[in-house]
Amino acid sequence: MNKVVDSAAAAVSVIGHGASIAVGGFGLAGVPSVLLRALLAGGVGGLHVVSNNCGTDGRGLGELLGAGQIARVTGSYVGENKEFARQYLAGEVEVELIPQGTLAERLRAGGSGIPAFYTPAGVGTLVESGGLPWRYHPDGTVAVASPPREVRVFDGVPYLLERSIVTDFALVRALKGDIYGNLVFSKAARNFNPLAAMAGRVTIAEVEELCELDPAEVHLPGIFVQHVVALTPSEAADKPIEKRIVRS
Repeated sequence: MNKVVDSAAAAVSVIGHGASIAVGGFGLAGVPSVLLRALLAGGVGGLHVVSNNCGTDGRGLGELLGAGQIARVTGSYVGENKEFARQYLAGEVEVELIPQGTLAERLRAGGSGIPAFYTPAGVGTLVESGGLPWRYHPDGTVAVASPPREVRVFDGVPYLLERSIVTDFALVRALKGDIYGNLVFSKAARNFNPLAAMAGRVTIAEVEELCELDPAEVHLPGIFVQHVVALTPSEAADKPIEKRIVRS
């Protein structure tokens, strides 16, 4: 039952070329940066990443993107990552942009064994009709576009059919965890982390504190987590701020 792995490198060694990975975090909050750097060091490429965004330049998933290890991103926000935008527009990476709430529900549904669901988000837009650029040619023309969604009307209201997401692996970060994989998240870090953990067939969690947990405080049960990596104090304290704003 003890799911603790000695190191981040050992934990991610099971991830191979072309794997699909759900990654927790929002901006730089709750990003499993230690696991991502271990993946960066391993040099595994062709990765299909599912995450709200792709980090920032030089942080989080942005590090793997800059190293050319990511082939496809499913997310809802290009964000502040200039290299992400450059690679997308240059046709170097495929990007499926979907509404943020839809992304969250696709991950949750995948982890719950629900193959698909209907949502009103995107009705009357290119999400419904298709044609959103997923990949560009180097000359700027569209190489791959999104397909149209199936539409069904319930009580006079149209809804789009969305497929759930299940990935080969998931990488998440938690404030606390125990040896059984039960996790507790801190404040805003409880964003996409539980959903990503649910969607992965094999989920690896880095935890800032490895300890015994009161069952009443658990946010995500250990049934969704296969491996746990305990961070060092310096790793746990490494929490960059995406945008620091002060008064003049």
